[in-house]
Amino acid sequence: MENKTILAIDCGTQSLRAILFSQKGQLLSKAKTEYAPYYSQNPGWAEQDPELYWKSLVTACQKLKKKTPGLFRSIAGVGVTTQRASMVNVDKDGIPLRPAIIWMDQRKSKAVWGQKGLINLGLGILGHKKKIRDIQIQGKCNWIMQNQPRIWENTHKYLQVSGFLNHRLTGNFSDSIASQIGYLPFDYKKQAWAKDYQLSRKLFPIEKDKLPLLIKPGEMLGRITAKAERQCGLKKGIPVIACGSDKGCETLGAGVVTPDMASLSFGTTATVQTLSEKYIEPLQYLPAYPASVPDFYNPEIEIFRGFWMISWFKKQFAHKEVEQAGKLGIPAEEVLNQCLKRTSPGAMGLVVQPYWGAGLDHPDAKGAMIGFGDVHTKDHIYRAVIEGLGFALWEGMEIIQRKTGARIEKAAVSGGASQSDEICRITADIFNLPMVKGRTHETSGLGAAILVAKGLGWFTTLGEAVDNMVGVQKIFEPDPGRAKIYKALYSRVYSRMYSALKPLYSHIKDITGYPAK
Repeated sequence: MENKTILAIDCGTQSLRAILFSQKGQLLSKAKTEYAPYYSQNPGWAEQDPELYWKSLVTACQKLKKKTPGLFRSIAGVGVTTQRASMVNVDKDGIPLRPAIIWMDQRKSKAVWGQKGLINLGLGILGHKKKIRDIQIQGKCNWIMQNQPRIWENTHKYLQVSGFLNHRLTGNFSDSIASQIGYLPFDYKKQAWAKDYQLSRKLFPIEKDKLPLLIKPGEMLGRITAKAERQCGLKKGIPVIACGSDKGCETLGAGVVTPDMASLSFGTTATVQTLSEKYIEPLQYLPAYPASVPDFYNPEIEIFRGFWMISWFKKQFAHKEVEQAGKLGIPAEEVLNQCLKRTSPGAMGLVVQPYWGAGLDHPDAKGAMIGFGDVHTKDHIYRAVIEGLGFALWEGMEIIQRKTGARIEKAAVSGGASQSDEICRITADIFNLPMVKGRTHETSGLGAAILVAKGLGWFTTLGEAVDNMVGVQKIFEPDPGRAKIYKALYSRVYSRMYSALKPLYSHIKDITGYPAK
């Protein structure tokens, strides 16, 4: 084990990182390849060339090998964590048959089950008809079957991005149980592919032989092939360990291994997630996802496009700050911190509800900013965006607490925006809880590294691996005065916004036709 390293591959929506960790969880070296998050041929579509992900992995590995050859030669194991619900159709050789439809895609299929006869009548009586319809029309597998039947017929495997990359590395169509999050025939409670009689199999009727072999997180799913060695430079035979989704690995990498701690992800999709030994549904028909801790669950509430809103803000309003950051060689968020320092809690009455995309519990939602006046500047808009995301995460945490019965005592922050101390402070004040920031913001990669370390036998238990590999950089304690302001804004304003605006959102949708039904 001495002087050995772990390679974590973290394939996100906007970049892929190849990260080398030590057996103590220290980030030793990193190579990053950036790309456009998606391309769109039609309004609401979001697709990406799967080969871009593989080429980015190859490029990142080659960069890492050139940058730190000694550390690269010392790699003892590899783990892959990726964005969720982004699916790839491949042939028997693992060659993509069409672009990947990624999680941001908003196209709709036709409903495939429960729309006729006694089942339709029964669902209507029980009040489940619309919800069942809304869930299955999100299934991109259904859309491909209906609109590109030849592609579906020629599909050998229907894979998550993680399954696609794992196949390229090992030659095996294997993937982690903890990566199977999306519109799939998956039994979340039993953490296995659904049986023929189960609802998810009827809503997403994917043939069993088109699905990969599932492996528990922390177990080996294959070894680096000679072909992968030639392309990536990784030594043939290195074990590839099953990991999990980016959010699940992020929760593990943040050190969340007890139910009294929450993981807040400040990523492209913002999430609040906890760990539970019991299966619960935070919202009706929203399952608790398989955790990267084997046989456990991650109850989660997500804010679609979450901290992507920072990218939106930079593009629309912060050209000057982005240019200044480029000249200084620092992230634009560091310059934008000044917007937060120049403003006070509540953003002078400007409140944002960050529903930049519909959710399971608010299908008609649109984003909203209320409270504008001539006093407001760009600084206030930025602060209101950050506060709105905090309110949305707090709302999610309250839902999870009610369902699990567990009381959250502290939270860990991770994801790109957690690099901003100002954002972490605001979140601590909104939650009125301590916010724990790890020594690395590459928390998904660290979670994958923890699973690889356990899989290699370096630690007896996953808890032991976490104790040895997760370090704390800083703890942000809430300010009582600011927490009081946020509590009042949340309870008296924010929590009432959706119900007040919901009828207007429906009218907007009917009049403009966007988003499409």
